[in-house]
Amino acid sequence: MPTEATPGALDRALGKAYRRLLPLLFLCYVIAYVDRTNVAIAKLTMAKDLPAFTNDVIGLGAGIFFLGYFLLEIPGSIIVERWSARKWICRIMVTWGICAALTAFVKTPLQFYAVRFLLGLAEAGFFPGIIVYLTHWFPAKERARALSIFLVASPIAMIVGPALSRLLLPIGTEEVIDGVTVAHPHLLGLAGWQWIYVAWGIPAVIVGLLVLVLMPDRPHDAVWLSRDEADALEAQLAADTRRQKAAHMPVWQALTNPRVLLLALAYFGIVTANYGIEFFLPSILQKTYALKLEDVTVLVMLPSLLVIVGQIFVGRSSDRTGERRWHASVPVFIGAAALVAGALVRGNLPVTVACFVVAAAGMKAYMPAFWALPNLFLASTAAAGSVGLINSVGNLGGFLGPTLLGFVDKTTGSFTIGLLITALTATLSACLIASLPFANAPRDEDAGGADGSDPHDTGPVRVDDDGNPFADR
Repeated sequence: MPTEATPGALDRALGKAYRRLLPLLFLCYVIAYVDRTNVAIAKLTMAKDLPAFTNDVIGLGAGIFFLGYFLLEIPGSIIVERWSARKWICRIMVTWGICAALTAFVKTPLQFYAVRFLLGLAEAGFFPGIIVYLTHWFPAKERARALSIFLVASPIAMIVGPALSRLLLPIGTEEVIDGVTVAHPHLLGLAGWQWIYVAWGIPAVIVGLLVLVLMPDRPHDAVWLSRDEADALEAQLAADTRRQKAAHMPVWQALTNPRVLLLALAYFGIVTANYGIEFFLPSILQKTYALKLEDVTVLVMLPSLLVIVGQIFVGRSSDRTGERRWHASVPVFIGAAALVAGALVRGNLPVTVACFVVAAAGMKAYMPAFWALPNLFLASTAAAGSVGLINSVGNLGGFLGPTLLGFVDKTTGSFTIGLLITALTATLSACLIASLPFANAPRDEDAGGADGSDPHDTGPVRVDDDGNPFADR
C-alpha cells in the first residue's frame, strides 16, 4: 500500500524529475539530431572529395535514413511502455553512434545509402520512446511543458552542430585568405567532413551508457525520490489514467483510429517541409548568395534562436490554457507563409534569412502541443503504439522533403518549386490539425488532491459512438 502523501510531495517529485531527467534526455536528443542532420554541413566539402555526391544523391541519402527509421518505430514505442526505456534507449544510442561514425568512411553513393539506412534502423524508436517515457513521469497538465524543454534540444543541436562543424570542416581543404592559398592538412588521415561524423558518433555511445546508469524507468525505481514523493507522483499519473477510461483499447484498434491516422498524415506534411529546410538551407544560402563556408555555418544557426523561444512559449501557453489544437496548427500556418516568402525572395540576404528563421520556427514550435494530442484520447500501450505510428509515418516526410528538393534543384537549377511544394504540404497539415476534434487537457491551475485525484472530476468521461471522449468545442 502506498504511504499517505505529505503536502508538497508531488511538487517536490516533479521538481526532481525536471532536474534529474530532462537534462539527460535533452543531451541525448541534441546528439541524435546532429547525427541525423550533420550531412547538411558535411556535404559542403564532402562533394569535393567525392564528386559523385551531388545534391540529388545527398538528398536521397538524407531521406533514406527515414526509411530505416520507419520500420522499428512502433515496436520501439511499445518496448518502452512494456519493458524498459532505460535499456532500450541505451541500445539505440550505442548502435546509432557506431553507424554515424561509419558514415565518415563511405566512398560511393551506394555505401552512403546503406549507412544512412542502418542509421535510421539504429535510431528508430528513440523519439517516440522518449515521448512515451515522459508520460511515465509527467502528469497531463505538465506534459507539454516537459515536452517543450526536451524538444528545445533540436534547435540547440542546430546551433551546436554547425558551430563544431565550422571548426572541423576546413581540415584537409585549401582556402584563399587575403590572396594567399592556405592548405589545412588532414588530421589522422581524415578530412573535415569525415571528422564531423566521427566527432558526433563517439558521444552517442558514451551518453548511451550513461542512460543505462542514470535514467530510472518509473518513479518507484528512482533512488533520488523519497517514498512519499514517488507515491504522490504515481498517484497523480494513475489519476490521469483513470480519467482516460474510455481511452483504453487494444493496440491494433489504436493504430487504426481515424484521429491517429490523420495526425500521422498531418505530421508527414510538416516533417516534409521541416527536413527540406534543414538539409538544404546551407546549400540554398551558398548557391543564392555565393557565401563563404564560415558565413553559411553562422547563418544556419540563426533559425534555431527563434525556434527555442517558440517551443517554450507554445509549451507553456498550451499547458496554461489546456488548449492543444490551435497551439499545434497556428505556428505551422505562420511557418508555411514565411517559407513561401523565403522561396520567392531574391537578392536580399537579410530578408531571405529572416524568412527562413520564421519558417523554421513555425515548423518546430508546434511540437509540444502536437505531441500532447495523442494522450488526450489514448492511454497506456495504445498511446505508445499510436505515438510510434504517428512518428514513423510522419517521418517518411523526412525522406520526401530532402529527396524532393534535391531532385527539383537538379532538374530546374533552383530550389524554388521544391520550397513552394513543401510550404503547401505544411499548410494542408495545419488545416488538418485545426479541424480535428479534441478535448482540452487539464489546465495549469487544475490542482490534484493529495492522493492524485482530480478535484474537477465530475464522473465518467462522456464518449461518442467510437469510444472517444467528447471534444470541448
